[in-house]
This record gives sequence, structure tokens and C-alpha cells, in this order.
Amino acid sequence: MSPRIEELPQNDHDPTGAAPDRTTSAGPVSEHLGPVRSWAGLRHLLVRLHFYAGVLVAPFLLVAALTGLAYTLAPQLDALVYGDQLRVERVGGETRPLAEQIAAARSAHPEGTTMSVTTPPGPEDTTRVVLSVPELGDKQRTVFVDPYTAEVQGELTTWFGSTPLTTWLDDLHRNLHLGETGRLYSEVAASWLWVIVAGGLVLWLGRSRGRRAKSARGVLLPDRTAGGVRRTRSWHAATGVWLALGLLFLSATGLTWSQHAGERFGQALDATNGRAPALDTALPGGDAPAGDHAEHAEHGGSGGEAGDADPAAFAAALAAARGAGLDGTVEVTPPADPASAWVVAQTDNVWPVHYDQVAVDTTTGEVVSHNRWAGYPVLAKLSKLGVQGHMGVLFGIVNQIVLAVIALGLTAVIIWGYRMWWQRRPTRTDRTALAGKAPERGAWRRLPLTALVLGIPAVAALCWALPVLGVTLIGFLMVDAMLGAARRIRTT
Repeated sequence: MSPRIEELPQNDHDPTGAAPDRTTSAGPVSEHLGPVRSWAGLRHLLVRLHFYAGVLVAPFLLVAALTGLAYTLAPQLDALVYGDQLRVERVGGETRPLAEQIAAARSAHPEGTTMSVTTPPGPEDTTRVVLSVPELGDKQRTVFVDPYTAEVQGELTTWFGSTPLTTWLDDLHRNLHLGETGRLYSEVAASWLWVIVAGGLVLWLGRSRGRRAKSARGVLLPDRTAGGVRRTRSWHAATGVWLALGLLFLSATGLTWSQHAGERFGQALDATNGRAPALDTALPGGDAPAGDHAEHAEHGGSGGEAGDADPAAFAAALAAARGAGLDGTVEVTPPADPASAWVVAQTDNVWPVHYDQVAVDTTTGEVVSHNRWAGYPVLAKLSKLGVQGHMGVLFGIVNQIVLAVIALGLTAVIIWGYRMWWQRRPTRTDRTALAGKAPERGAWRRLPLTALVLGIPAVAALCWALPVLGVTLIGFLMVDAMLGAARRIRTT
């Protein structure tokens, strides 16, 4: 007959309130029969996983939180640094024809070819004429034109529409300016963030000490009456509960365009037909237009031997798109070759978003195909909206404030976590240490066979879907095994 399994009280030495290392909540251990298997052993496994993940991954999360906090301020910093280019001096009156604005930009900057033109997002914004300049590589030269006077207000080297400052902050957050290798840091953070959050929630909600632990107040608010490590733990956990939904959202959306997990996500979208539909830009008949139309189509090319795009063709494509119902700010892109149509796409990222697209034959002024945002697959919509929410643009200033609060909250949670580790250190004169002892080893040996049979394949599948999580998890296990072996040698 197996011994009785009892839940032990919390203690001040474990960051989650689990049983101390010298005792197991799975009951006494027999020297002959080995540890008693129980689902209570799962808690001890979560305690150890949460501890090691917190200690080893928290530096990556802290860097991601601080760089993300800086990125949330990008719109305000852009307005401060590049206000002369982004804003018009006076608002009012009729705007100049688009062709005249493009001609003014090309007169001031004849280098390269016209890559696209973006209409002003608001009445106080400038028109953006984007030039493809070979010596800039994957960046572009954007010329800013006052739509009311057709005067050029300046130019910037941009990257997919982002100013130099926003591009710098974006690279800092994504890869620490270390290129593709640096992207591993952000993927480590995103891969482990949801694990740490989910494990912390289970441990905090599953604690069993006192009435306060079972009340909503005890879950959502810190215990100000406690002292020492208990007080720090309550602030750490209660703040984590408030941030949990936002942190899980950032983890999921960050993984969707990460280097390795993002590839797996793309494969899932392909398998479920969840990608956004591609706009059909082929002109009817598939051949280049003849006569006068052929000359017009050549000017519509994106550059190269065909020459630069005709400013009048931009205006014609815009007029056709407006007639098809594309309002608000749009981006007009010339065709890649004479057999392709012009593309006009809405670029309004603020809720409610507008992402309709049309392909226009400027020789006839007709819309030859269209993509409507309403017809996107659900997964494509969620992916697109998730990215915009992660970047802080989906709900405007509210989105920025929420992300800033989450970043500051995560920073505080990490600091409290390390403080708990320090508070748990031995302080006796005959036994001191810089930090507390790690939770008990060997918790997996007390798991029920059912948990092992179901859990191991599930973890293997998860590590396949999130390769960086799998590699780092193996690394943690190797480090833990080496530390255990070194400890046994010292003890012997």
C-alpha cells in the first residue's frame, strides 16, 4: 500500500512556494522501492523548469523588454527628429496633382528610379516618393513633398518605409545590430517567454497555503503584510498575472516572424491555405500593349532599361483605385514589366485597418483584379493584425502605451525574480553563498508513467515546432547534468 500523499506548506526558500529540497510532496521515498510516482511530482518539475528558465533566459527577456520599450517611442521620436520632412508647414487649400508632386521629387532627385509613391496619411503629412537607388542596397531613398505646394521638403534613406531612427531601433530590438546571428537572441526570448509565463501561472494559481491563496485578491494583488522573500514573490507573481495575456501575445506574434520558428509557422500556413491571397497583376492577354500603349507601359516599368515610370501613370492608377473604392492612404507601385499591371494598395494599419489592393491597367484606366481584406483567410488576418499589434501601430497611441506598460512590468518581474534568488541565499556564518540553491533535482523520476508517455512526445513535437526552444532546452539539461555530476563527485 502506497504511503499517503500530502501537500506540504510553503516556505521562504523556494521562489514558487513549493516544498524544500530535502522533502518531496510525493510522499516519503523508500530506499528499496524508489520514489513514489504522483502527479504532485509535476509541480516540482515545473518549479525547477521555471527556476532555470528564469535564471538563464531572463537576461534575454530583459534586453527584449528594454529595446522593445525604446521601439514603442519610435513614432514620437520620428516626429521630433524628422518633423521637417514628415510634416507640412501649413495645412489647407487644394492639393497639387500627384503627377506634379512626383515630377518635383524627380527634378530634385533624378538618381535611381521611382519605386513607389505613398499618399499622405493625414492632412498634415507629406507625400512620399520612394526611389530605388542601386548603391543603397536593400534600402531606398524617400523624397518628401508638400502636397499643397509640390515643394520638396527633404529626403531620407529608408527601409521599407521606416525612417533611419525607426530602422535603427527595429534592428536593435530584433537582432542587436548583429545581423542574422543576432536574431537568435530575440527568438530565444520569444520561445521561452510563454513557457515561463504559463509555468508561473500554474505554480501561483496552484499554491495551497491559506485562504488568501484561494481568493481572487490573493491571486491578483501582492501580499503587503508579508516580508522577505514572500513579499518579493507576491509582487513577482501578482504582476505576472496582470501581464500574462500581453506577454503570451508578444511571445506568439514574435515567433511568427522569427528566423526558425517563423519558418515552421510559414509551413503551417501553407498546409492550411492560411496565407494572404496574392494579387493577380497579369494584364489581360498576357502580352505587352502595342502602339502608343506600349510606350506608356514602358514608362510604367519599375526601372532598368525601360526607364523611369511616368508621373502621369501614377496619377492614372490612383484615380482608377479611388474609383474602385480604395480610400485613405495608399501606395502606388509601377509594374515590374510591360505585361503586368500597376498595384495600388491601402496601407492603413490603425484599427479598423484597410488593406484592399487593386491591379490597374493604366492604358485603359480599368481595374483588372482586386484583393479585399474581407476575403483574407482567418489565419492570414490574425497573423497580419498580430504583427501590427506587436509593432504598436494597430490601435495608435493606446497600443504604444499598452506595450510600454508591458515592457516596464516585465522588467520589474525579472528584477523581482533575481531578488528572490538572492534573498534565498544561505546567510549563516558557516555556510554562505551569493544566491539561493536551485530547486530539487530528479523531479521527473516521480512523474506518473502516463505523464511520461504523453509528455515526452508532446515535448519532442514542441521542440520541432520551436527549434530554438528545443536546442536551448537540451543545453539546459546538459548543464544541469554536469552540475549534478560535479556535485556527486564533490560529495563522494
